Amino acid sequence: MNKNKIYHLSQCSTCKRILGNINSSSCELQDIKQDAIQAKELDAMAKIVGSYEKLFSRKALKYRSLGLHLKTLSEKDYRKYILSEYTFLKRPIIQVGNQLFIGNTKEVVAAAKKALE
Repeated sequence: MNKNKIYHLSQCSTCKRILGNINSSSCELQDIKQDAIQAKELDAMAKIVGSYEKLFSRKALKYRSLGLHLKTLSEKDYRKYILSEYTFLKRPIIQVGNQLFIGNTKEVVAAAKKALE
């Protein structure tokens, strides 16, 4: 897992803005709605960041509609939900070598931009 890759949603305005602000030309782009993340990829990411929870988006609309906010989720649950529904993967996830930049905060985007330069 040491190539540059960006996991994103092509119709997401935040992802579009971030892709426009960083040098993504050296990156493989993967639209997670069209090309779902594979278990092997997710497992490798979780190993790098230390948990599936760090890759899980609580902002997904289905998080509340499925009542997940009322449950205590395990690492196994986070993995299952991310693999079953693309909206549960935080985005974008920018992979530069063995580094992962997860989410869309200014700090994360700035760090990813610097790593890609």
